[in-house]
Amino acid sequence: MSLIQFSDGNDKYMNLNYLFLLYLFSCLATPSFGQLIDSLPPLKDGKAPQTFDELWQGYDPRAEPLDVEVLKEWEEDGVIMKVLRYRIGVFNGKKAMMAAIYGYPKGAENLPGLVQIHGGGQFADHRAVLTNAKRGYATISIAWAGRVSAPDYIVNKHDIHLFWDDKTSDPNYRVTTDWGEVDAYHAPCRYKGSDFIRNSPASSAYSLDPVESPRNSGWFLCTIGSRRALTFLEEQPEVDADRLGAYGHSMGGKLTVMLAGVDSRVKAAAPSCGGISDSDAKRSHRLLLDDVSLNKITCPIFFLSPANDFHGRIEDLQAAPSKIKTKEWRFTCAPHHLHQDTKDYEVATQIWFDQILKRSFVTPKTPHVELEKSTSGAPSLTIIPDVSKEILSVDVFVTRDAAKKAADRFWHYFPAQESNGKWTAPIELCGLDKPLWVYANVRYKLPSGITGAGYYYGIYTTGSFVVSSEMLMISSEQLKADGIRAVLKADEQIEDFSEEWEKEWYIYSNDPNNWRLSTRRLGDDLYAAPDCARLSVSVRSEQPNTLVLLIDDTAAAIELAGNNEWQSFVLDPMDFRGVGERVRSSWENIKSLQLTDVATLDSKGSDKATSPLTVGSRWKGAAPELRDMRWVSETVAEHSARREVKLLNAK
Repeated sequence: MSLIQFSDGNDKYMNLNYLFLLYLFSCLATPSFGQLIDSLPPLKDGKAPQTFDELWQGYDPRAEPLDVEVLKEWEEDGVIMKVLRYRIGVFNGKKAMMAAIYGYPKGAENLPGLVQIHGGGQFADHRAVLTNAKRGYATISIAWAGRVSAPDYIVNKHDIHLFWDDKTSDPNYRVTTDWGEVDAYHAPCRYKGSDFIRNSPASSAYSLDPVESPRNSGWFLCTIGSRRALTFLEEQPEVDADRLGAYGHSMGGKLTVMLAGVDSRVKAAAPSCGGISDSDAKRSHRLLLDDVSLNKITCPIFFLSPANDFHGRIEDLQAAPSKIKTKEWRFTCAPHHLHQDTKDYEVATQIWFDQILKRSFVTPKTPHVELEKSTSGAPSLTIIPDVSKEILSVDVFVTRDAAKKAADRFWHYFPAQESNGKWTAPIELCGLDKPLWVYANVRYKLPSGITGAGYYYGIYTTGSFVVSSEMLMISSEQLKADGIRAVLKADEQIEDFSEEWEKEWYIYSNDPNNWRLSTRRLGDDLYAAPDCARLSVSVRSEQPNTLVLLIDDTAAAIELAGNNEWQSFVLDPMDFRGVGERVRSSWENIKSLQLTDVATLDSKGSDKATSPLTVGSRWKGAAPELRDMRWVSETVAEHSARREVKLLNAK
């Protein structure tokens, strides 16, 4: 009987022969018998892609089956939750699988769907999925680095080694992301010599292409994994495939921009702390730089960019609107914050998806700002905000520290007052020898409280949100040419702790009872220590306590008697000590000051053997009250008299 002779009239034999033919043809279509077809086409003429279109040419994120494996399933607060894996693709002949957490409100239909992308060192986390589901979203939180956080299903950076080494008998072993014959893990990578950013053949045997290529980078591979997450959402019966969004933090912020730039299924995006500042072609391949993806974005996008962030710098943010191909964008920029935020800024993600995917909210437009010269010659900022929602405050923030690292800049606060629909904030400058960067935050009232999971999955509830203006950046030369006058003179007062003093300090906790605050003002020219100065502060507390002043990596403890009695303290640099009996010798090069109850100082640099130093103890009673922090000047002779190493030429 020939292979194409189906049967002698018997349907049973005809069906068997037909299935055999299909199987045979599928085998013949593979590179070799039993080998899976790679998801990406081979390089053309052996050359790496040279354009964005070439990079993605021939790839279809819907082409392959998802091969979904459910690893754990449970119901929590009316939400169906699953830890699962789906097929990312086939690379170098081996299948790669992405671990993820997926959830949706039980019994719901026609849901908008979200892809949540964690940052470096983070996890796919069930809290993001659960809180989103309670707000009416289906969410998949992908574990591109292999780390998973769910009840009774934890994979941390140590546990992932158990999976790599196939130690199934270990009680902490869990199935997780498997990149197969490529290495797109991060912190740690799987194979010696691998590097997430480039993963070139010179450094890793687990590269996709045999030449230097953007397809070898973890950025590219994780974008494929994110595109497949969109495909997963499309195929879920409870999800509306036409209403998909994406968001992520840090490295997840960059991946959000990359995903939105390449996949039109993303209808709304909200990157935080990433996706705007990667412009170094020596580090990332030029086709994977942020500009390339930003230039492709057509969906509405909300950028969450804290003012002191290093991974998504606020000065780079200002160019983003001119690159993207949409007029629907917003900023929210928390002053002083570095790579994390608090609730009134974190909630931007939630209101943006409510607006674009649900049509249940309208985010006010970006406030318009103009810098003008007052009659005295000092500058003032005029703000024209969108008044479609109730405004709680308009705050203006200014830095003169453009030349400093983003993490070290101090932002001066200036209140704005309203008149006839415009808000004006007079700005006082100390000198004209540095650029002026200024922007405004408009805080609005929410119609009702929103609960979400923040940057590091801490649960928050907030009744307000912030929309930021673009930042004006005026050079020193332009300030002088415009006839701007500087009116402020440095004096010895650092902080008077009067009304709204906290706006030049910062905290990362959403706990209203957490009073532990930090500031970068001691590094600002206006508040820098004079020669031979001592630090003075007055404090009172309800109960006996220890207040810790933390300056960078050194700390001083002051003992409070309690009974709400005011006590004044005067401190020398030598009162601030670090690990290994390190003593601060001067007030120079201060970056930050923190007021807290307990500080744990770690060893820095090569001295890894030195044990951490803990100063202070847990606070008792109400928060401390403070007043009049200032520098107290003295003569060189007085200053030298208290030093173990005397100053030269003391008089």
